[in-house]
Amino acid sequence: MPRHRTSRRTFTLGTLGAAMMAGRAAAQAGPARLVLGTATPGGGFPLFGAAVQAAVLEVDPGLTVETLNTKGSTENVPLLEAGRIDLGLVTGEVAYEAMAGLGRPPASVRVAAAMYPTAGMFIARGDTPVAAIRDLVGKRVVFGARGSGLVVLARYVLDGLGLDPDRDFEPVYLERAGDGPAMVLEGQAQALWGGGIGWPGFEAVAKGPKGARFIVPDRQEIDRIVARHAFLKRLAMPAGAYPGLAAALPSVGSWSVILARGDLDEALAFRFAKALHAAERGLAARLAQAGETRAGNTLAAAPRPEMIHPGVLRYLREAGLAG
Repeated sequence: MPRHRTSRRTFTLGTLGAAMMAGRAAAQAGPARLVLGTATPGGGFPLFGAAVQAAVLEVDPGLTVETLNTKGSTENVPLLEAGRIDLGLVTGEVAYEAMAGLGRPPASVRVAAAMYPTAGMFIARGDTPVAAIRDLVGKRVVFGARGSGLVVLARYVLDGLGLDPDRDFEPVYLERAGDGPAMVLEGQAQALWGGGIGWPGFEAVAKGPKGARFIVPDRQEIDRIVARHAFLKRLAMPAGAYPGLAAALPSVGSWSVILARGDLDEALAFRFAKALHAAERGLAARLAQAGETRAGNTLAAAPRPEMIHPGVLRYLREAGLAG
């Protein structure tokens, strides 16, 4: 693992000048506009979308990324298919289902970039007696906005443990992701499901007067989950990611991705990839979790290379990252 990180850093530093030149060259290609679907206000996707919008504009002033609040991952896929948005932020589970055609025909969408890994878990007030996922059975739990990919992740994780959000809990689904933390802080719900570094819901609860307790599957439960759903990955929330989190927390999750509609012009997808990765430093400076939005991670996040948009794959090949 250390060797992999080193090679990835070498790419970033060794090609930064070339990437910046590529960004400036793209700016001379004329004005272009892309519509990026995010999610409901108060969640992590709108924050990420705003960071992408600003970072891309900085290196390619001619390329406008217009963000659009949506219901989240599960709405972004049909919006892409309908051509109503060009790019959409989608959690790994929803992206995998769409591209693999699980429970539906395969969607005409392709990966444009990796976003960041999301380890799913529950958060409760620090004064709660709850210590394990099964302690939440029968309790009122906020699972998030109905269209959120985090809700899909929760269903997969709990299914791996023989549980169902609607059958085994008193579930709360929101119209706005930002409404969840207050319910936990005010004692209206026992816990909130979420994931990822810098997620606003976790930030709000962790900074509350009672502190926070994170609730994750134990080692045996993680084994059960990934055995049942092999596309899920063993991920961890790093120590210090939130106030009071003194040690890394192992859990399961996936890479969220930026998806592109399948018929997005190849040259425009190529230009977006160039601008996005020329802006890696600026993106990471704007949002901590966006530090994982690196060109090398796109290959890791895509289930298979052919699921990457052709324009993006051409950029990765020219950057020496894909064969």
